[in-house]
Amino acid sequence: MKQKTRNAATKPHEEARGPWPFVTLRRYHRAGRPVLWLARDHRKGLFRERRALEHTRAAPWHTARYNWIMGLVFVIGSFLFMLGSVLSLFPALTRGLPDWTANVTFFAGSIPFTTAAYLQLFQAANADDDYTSGSKRPSLLGWDPKSAGWISAATQFAGTIAFNFNTFDALNAPTGWLMQNAVIWLPGMIGSVLFLVSAYLAYIETSHAHNVRPRREIAWWIVAINLLGCIAFMIASMVAYVPRGKDPQWALDASNANLWFGALCFFVAAGLSMVEARHAAH
Repeated sequence: MKQKTRNAATKPHEEARGPWPFVTLRRYHRAGRPVLWLARDHRKGLFRERRALEHTRAAPWHTARYNWIMGLVFVIGSFLFMLGSVLSLFPALTRGLPDWTANVTFFAGSIPFTTAAYLQLFQAANADDDYTSGSKRPSLLGWDPKSAGWISAATQFAGTIAFNFNTFDALNAPTGWLMQNAVIWLPGMIGSVLFLVSAYLAYIETSHAHNVRPRREIAWWIVAINLLGCIAFMIASMVAYVPRGKDPQWALDASNANLWFGALCFFVAAGLSMVEARHAAH
């Protein structure tokens, strides 16, 4: 989608485009210099050149350190989910340990996931056009339905909360297939759907289109790998449905294998975001 707008006061010749109905890229001139505005960079505070041009300081949540810490917390959560999946796939590894070791590991991993997701939502909720130094009171959640990035962050945060319920309820799983599906499978399925929506929105925000070819940009690889991980989580959730009869072993193994692969994708994407943050610091 392409559209052109005019604003004689600040942006006399602006080109705006992005995947309908969002605008994720703008080109305009300011102070006689061309400016390229990218929605993801704006949301994460990666506009070093723009801040230098306007002589403004970044708010604390729009700094390289904030992005690096957020990536690290995602890495920790992803690692714990990978570990929980391995312990579930190979029960011999937990010999001599309590039966709930793997489930506790999953629940422990859900905590940093939710923490990092909220840090991301807070960052998106306080994206500021003028990049002030935090002089106004920050918003805790925000509301910006016109921003693909904010919706992505909001749906991801909601998805992590669903996984908090999913993993916590599994610590003391109820008997009966119906109750297990209601308190364990359903929250996990809801979380997976929200993750998938979030990942796709982040993908189109970065790609500026609904589908593009691979690009040699770290930001594109971050969102593409994250999207792949969310697809794996969705498959894991679908396979994890508890049938009325005996649950076949292959379904449990397939679910845990997809959880491991999805968590690996999240681990890699979060690690790349830490690399991106370090580059932004220089």
